[in-house]
Amino acid sequence: MSVTEAVRQLAAAFERIAATRMAGLPMNNPALRVAAVGFRPWQDGHLVGVLITPWAINLVLLGEQQGRALHLAADRRRTWDFPSGSYDFMGGEEAECGVFQFCSLFSPVFEFADQAGAEATAGEIMTALFVAAASATDQREAARLCGNSVLQAPTNRRGFLRGLVGGIKA
Repeated sequence: MSVTEAVRQLAAAFERIAATRMAGLPMNNPALRVAAVGFRPWQDGHLVGVLITPWAINLVLLGEQQGRALHLAADRRRTWDFPSGSYDFMGGEEAECGVFQFCSLFSPVFEFADQAGAEATAGEIMTALFVAAASATDQREAARLCGNSVLQAPTNRRGFLRGLVGGIKA
């Protein structure tokens, strides 16, 4: 299966979910639609990218081939290491795309005024994911140079990604 086909199947699964079990729920942002952004090959035959839905934006790992390699029980997490840091993923499975893992980045997504803004943010997240994390010393120095308290330096994955993508508020 090609990267394009695997990503198409993921998007199809979430388009179905958006039209059925998530349809009409108040947590949906009506300005957003399902989109798979920036998917690229990652370790061991996996793909990584950002999935935008009207209710959430997630970092997603899926297999280039459908299979059980990414399966996680509902109460389990798996940590994946990227150049920017370590991120905890939960498991999911849908008929169209099979097993996948996801890491919530934004939920709900009301801070996005339109699809273009959500997709631009997703693209910046994918860029930031593959940039080596700054050391704690570098983060403190950057905060100091911006006139902020060194205690305001990002300390978690959301803070780190927000800092790299231009101060997005989540």
